Amino acid sequence: MRMVGIVMGSASDLPVVEKATATFDSLGVPYEVHVYSAHRTPVQAAQFALQARDRGFGAIIAVAGMAAHLAGAIAANTTLPVIGIPCRSSNLDGLDALLSTVQMPSGIPVATVAIDGGKNAALLAAQILAVEDSQLACKLDELRRAEAAKALESDCQVFEKYNK
Repeated sequence: MRMVGIVMGSASDLPVVEKATATFDSLGVPYEVHVYSAHRTPVQAAQFALQARDRGFGAIIAVAGMAAHLAGAIAANTTLPVIGIPCRSSNLDGLDALLSTVQMPSGIPVATVAIDGGKNAALLAAQILAVEDSQLACKLDELRRAEAAKALESDCQVFEKYNK
């Protein structure tokens, strides 16, 4: 199975990254995590992206707040799928990061999930890998069934409480 690269602009993004790594751990998806900034370590970020395919990665998740140029900087240096996670900040509550991540120029696509959407980024990366991995596809199907069962259980509890 190919790995997923997770690159965050700052170690302060770890709480969001940990949502992704926990999801990968539950699915058995291998990953590698780095702190590379589009602004403070642009050479290292570019090198990571340029070498990612040859190193066995199948997708990259880029996590950044504020100006959030990391996903675009990574995508500019690879044709692997890049998933951007905009992070909440104290300035504009993550709206600045969301707009920076989603507004990539034509020809440099970045898939973008919700602000602080670590779990969905991991699930999207796993779905990309599952195109060629039937075992991972089965794990994702089982996860969907389990989540549906949990939602239906909540429905039963609410129904019983409010529909007497």
